[in-house]
Amino acid sequence: MHIHAYSWLGEKELFDREALRRPPDRPHPPVTAEDEEHYRTLLETFRHSELPPLETSLWLLKTPALIRATFEEPKDAAAWLGRELTEHAPGFLSHQEADTARQARLVTTATTRLTHGTDVSFGFYLGRTSFLSLALVTCTPNHWTPSLPCPSLGDRVVRRGQGQAKASDWYRSHR
Repeated sequence: MHIHAYSWLGEKELFDREALRRPPDRPHPPVTAEDEEHYRTLLETFRHSELPPLETSLWLLKTPALIRATFEEPKDAAAWLGRELTEHAPGFLSHQEADTARQARLVTTATTRLTHGTDVSFGFYLGRTSFLSLALVTCTPNHWTPSLPCPSLGDRVVRRGQGQAKASDWYRSHR
């Protein structure tokens, strides 16, 4: 297992547009060539959008360019989280969220959760209209969605508990 780190900072109004944060559903049969092309266009739009997905594990569907860092050890991933929290804390809208003791507890909790193979996702208001999303996503396999391929492996074969899968196969069969 390894862990990918993701972050997003933007307008809360954009973050609240949930339709932009979920992958498209596959078209229902009978499927025309236009339906399939429309689906692929929507999927590529989702994959390249920097907006955080509604489900943390779906970061793995996103383009590898959005990965901020990759870690082998949970404590190293949690340390990244701690650095991000420290960097952005002066802008947190809530003084409680900026509290260093609270941030230390979040880092400790993240280490524990990652050690058990669980994803970590936190969000914070910065000012009145901005929002910061930080996520640490376990990979190969992901606890919640083990069929998701590692985004940094592309079409190379990745090992799964039930055989093997290619990233392109997952995208073709998604939903």
